[in-house]
Amino acid sequence: MSYDSKIKDSHIDELFEAILELKNLEECYRFFEDICTIKEIKSLAQRLQVAKLLRENKTYIEIENETGASTATISRINRALNYGAEGYKLILDRLEKKRCEEK
Repeated sequence: MSYDSKIKDSHIDELFEAILELKNLEECYRFFEDICTIKEIKSLAQRLQVAKLLRENKTYIEIENETGASTATISRINRALNYGAEGYKLILDRLEKKRCEEK
């Protein structure tokens, strides 16, 4: 099954191929610290946490207090969870499965 992305181009393909070559957390830290600012990395991590908390049916206030994300950011992520490309669902399902297998 092929996904028709709105952002697809050869440069983004190359970036994603590079990310797929990373083998472990240390390699991820090394690559992302070079390619992103600390603020960008923290913003991405925050978005993932917001998505996780939304799936746990936390309120916007609880999420804002726990993550520091603005209600606008929470709303945008909620919209992506409900109407987006299902990328959050894909990765959150895999992370949850991995955590269950590690127990």
